[in-house]
Amino acid sequence: MRNQQQSVAVLVTLVVVVLLALGGGTVESHKDQPLSGIAIHETTFHLNDRAHVKASPTLLGSNGQHSELVLVEFTSPHPSDDDWVGVFSPADFKYILLLKHSFSLTLIRSLQFQYANFSNPRYNNTGTGSLKLQLINQRSDFSFALFSGGLLNPKLVAISNKVVFKNPNAPVYPRLALGKEWDTMTVTWTSGYGLDIAEPVVEWGVKGGERKLLPAGTLTFGRNTMCGAPARTVGWRDPGYIHTAFLKELWPNTKYTYRVGHRLTNDAFVWSKVYQFKSSPFPGQNSLQHVVIFGDMGKAEVDGSNEYNDFQRASLNTTKQLIKDLKKTDAVFHIGDICYANGYLSQWDQFIAQIEPIASTVPYMIASGNHERDWPDSGSFYQGLDSGGECGVPAETMFYVPAENRAKFWYKSDYGMFRFCVADTEHDWREGTEQYKFIEQCLASVDRKTQPWLIFLAHRVLGYSSTSFYAEEGSFGEPMGRESLQKLWQKYKVDIAIYGHAHNYERTCPVYQSVCTSDEKNNYKGTFNGTIHIVAGGAGAGLAEFSDLQPNWSMVRDYDYGFLKLTAVDYSNLLFEYKKSSDGRVHDSFKISRDYRDVLACAVDSCPATTLAS
Repeated sequence: MRNQQQSVAVLVTLVVVVLLALGGGTVESHKDQPLSGIAIHETTFHLNDRAHVKASPTLLGSNGQHSELVLVEFTSPHPSDDDWVGVFSPADFKYILLLKHSFSLTLIRSLQFQYANFSNPRYNNTGTGSLKLQLINQRSDFSFALFSGGLLNPKLVAISNKVVFKNPNAPVYPRLALGKEWDTMTVTWTSGYGLDIAEPVVEWGVKGGERKLLPAGTLTFGRNTMCGAPARTVGWRDPGYIHTAFLKELWPNTKYTYRVGHRLTNDAFVWSKVYQFKSSPFPGQNSLQHVVIFGDMGKAEVDGSNEYNDFQRASLNTTKQLIKDLKKTDAVFHIGDICYANGYLSQWDQFIAQIEPIASTVPYMIASGNHERDWPDSGSFYQGLDSGGECGVPAETMFYVPAENRAKFWYKSDYGMFRFCVADTEHDWREGTEQYKFIEQCLASVDRKTQPWLIFLAHRVLGYSSTSFYAEEGSFGEPMGRESLQKLWQKYKVDIAIYGHAHNYERTCPVYQSVCTSDEKNNYKGTFNGTIHIVAGGAGAGLAEFSDLQPNWSMVRDYDYGFLKLTAVDYSNLLFEYKKSSDGRVHDSFKISRDYRDVLACAVDSCPATTLAS
């Protein structure tokens, strides 16, 4: 999202959103957090013997699962429309409230929120109701509390029993990523096991073959690494430990199995379930290769509970479609604005839980967006507040990318016939900068005989977009973006440039210097003459309007949710598809058919002005 995130004053770590029916309008992440309207620090105690909250089952994950529905039953002697139920973690939040100390209040961990009458239309008459809420393993216990008095004057009426996962420290939410070398796959996971308690390990091998044990590295981060509020104050939640192992010297296009775990001090092991993945083809390998790309997805709760970014409900549709098509997906690139935690760190756990079926099976590559990185005086190119004080730290730790320096989130990635050059729009990309030199080196170093498909990825629209906020600026893209980079795209014949940030879908003609270089619409053949620019920021976050003016270079626009799929058929044929998140059907597509000699041929500004022959 483009707009800057405002700091949140409320003293609670809560994933909250008021129901649209009660809130009166759409909630968007770039506005004040709805948390700022919940005065948890003003809570008063009105515990009533006739009010009850009961949660069952009390023990979760008995069969090794890391998410489970909990039935919450409650009774109030004085029910009203303002009553709400909060999910708190750790469970003993009542005692923190009793302290009434501002720092202590930041220790409160409420993860979900729902009005008492959400699924109980007769609640106001009967005073009884129930909710089914899904909890995920987040390394602590939980309790449920019933409040009256609404958001501004919360009165604590009743507290439930505790609910806990069988092993709160369990290894959870594995996520794969491509390594720096084509024959390396990395696996990252989260746990509650520090190195003083257990050694992180991966057991892996060719499917059906012998498995070997591999140690993993461990990272974490503390409150003081956050750059500001709310991440450093009310939004802080301990991230646990993040472990990464490097599975090297893989055979190309081969199925492997793995499980992540920990060797305890008594030499016993704690394991996840067994997962599998297919290793990458070697660079230039001629095989059918499918890559999914999108930006700005976010996360939402499958149980319908209202967390603060309720406007990201469509992310569940995108996730569902990706899982459905997983057998025909080889890699995923999520190009920025990952989960919109915006300084509320519990959201990262909830996001990686949502994508686990995808990220545990195929490499899940990310790029940096404004909601991961931007914060004043923190080194980001933009001085906004959009990261909520995270300034890139959670994203850089939770996910592995093959960058030389994780704080500089640009990198190249080779997958078979593809070369991906991934830029970091939250750092300066202009000519003469370190990143500009990287971009040119990435584009220039690929061998187009064996890797013909050259793709540029970035979060903000460095190319072309007719989204209203870009049109109002008159730039139709990020100011200074095209001016700095279009000569590189043209010189090195970038086939497609793809962006997020604008929450919609848009496709341009092959374009250079704002002029279409081809009249073709869907079947591009022969010599390269211009890069096709795509905006794919509609994976889940609230949609962005287009301008009334549609420039000549804008061929297709769609105000809806969706994602992209690139299929390299062979060295000469590439299929592009834009699919709707609602049903997975193709809404827009085109083909590129091009031989190596067509890549060699000169186009405008893609060859030297003079040669020895001339």
